[in-house]
Amino acid sequence: MDYLVIEGYKSAAEEFSQEANLSPPVDFESIESRMDIREALQRGDVEDAITRVNDLNPEILDTNPALYFKLQQQKLIEYIRQGRISEALEFAQEELAPRGEESPEFLSELERTMALLAFDAAPNAPAAIAELLSPAQRMKTAGEVNAAILESLSQGKEVKLVGLLKLLCWGETMLDEKAEFPKTDGQQLNVHDGTFVV
Repeated sequence: MDYLVIEGYKSAAEEFSQEANLSPPVDFESIESRMDIREALQRGDVEDAITRVNDLNPEILDTNPALYFKLQQQKLIEYIRQGRISEALEFAQEELAPRGEESPEFLSELERTMALLAFDAAPNAPAAIAELLSPAQRMKTAGEVNAAILESLSQGKEVKLVGLLKLLCWGETMLDEKAEFPKTDGQQLNVHDGTFVV
């Protein structure tokens, strides 16, 4: 149930809840809201995502300036991706520069984002700058928003199953160093970024 709720599988969580006769840890509608926000960010519609987050719980962005900055940074990236350079510059000056003055962390992220303008999709752009335009950047931002929403709902941010598999792998490694023992079905478990491969 934990995995289905955190990863956003609403219908599967509902079915599992009914079949296992478990009470759900969260309202199923909040799962759908989180997935709508994730989809908005993954398609680059940051404004829609911000509106949806505020509709769900306005305190999330009010109490988490780092998350709000990440969303604004993503909005700037989307302006640059779309070639809306004058809007990007105006947005950076009015919205992000004042936040950059407040925090060195924000300033370095703003500088890294603004470097996209200098390279303009050139093939020789440093990886740390070019990755801002990758789909993984959108997914990273969506993941941070999802974690903040889960935290506001007093729900865990990381799937417990992944943590258990990491612990299993660590335990097998430790035992392997000390003595011979049978491993789980003789297969190696690889856990990476919340997914696992058997």
